[in-house]
Amino acid sequence: MTVLAVILSFVLLLITTLHVYWGIGGIWPGTDQASCARAVVGFRGVDEMPSTVASFAVAACLALATLWPVALAGVFATPFPREGLAATALMIGLVFLGRGIAGFTLWWRRLAPEQPFARLDQRLYSPLCLLIGLGFAILAITEFPA
Repeated sequence: MTVLAVILSFVLLLITTLHVYWGIGGIWPGTDQASCARAVVGFRGVDEMPSTVASFAVAACLALATLWPVALAGVFATPFPREGLAATALMIGLVFLGRGIAGFTLWWRRLAPEQPFARLDQRLYSPLCLLIGLGFAILAITEFPA
C-alpha cells in the first residue's frame, strides 16, 4: 500500500502545484486568462481565472490531502491515531469520488459547459477524481487498524 500512497501523494502534489501556478497568474493550458478559465474552470460564461485567494485555498486543501496517504501508510510519524487518519482518508476519498461522479451528470454539464473544459472534464478531470477517490478509499479500508 505504500506504493499506492506515494503515487496518490505525487499526483496530488502535481495538482497542488498547478493551483499555485494559477494563483500566481499562470495561464497554461490557455493562452490568456479567458482561454485558461474555459479550459480549467468551465462554468458558463467564465472569462477569467478564480482569484489568487481562491486558487491558494484550493492549493492548501490539496497540499494537506497530499500528506494524508503517506501519513496513513506510515511513511512519516504523525501524532494522529491511525483510526482518525483512515476515517479522514475515507472522507477525502468520498469528496473526490463525488466530484468525479458529478462530472458525468447532466446537472454538471449544464453548470460547466464551456469548451475545452467539458471535453477535458469527461476525458481527464472526472476520471482522475474517480481514481484519486478510489485510491483514498482503498488506503482507508486496507490501512484501517483491525
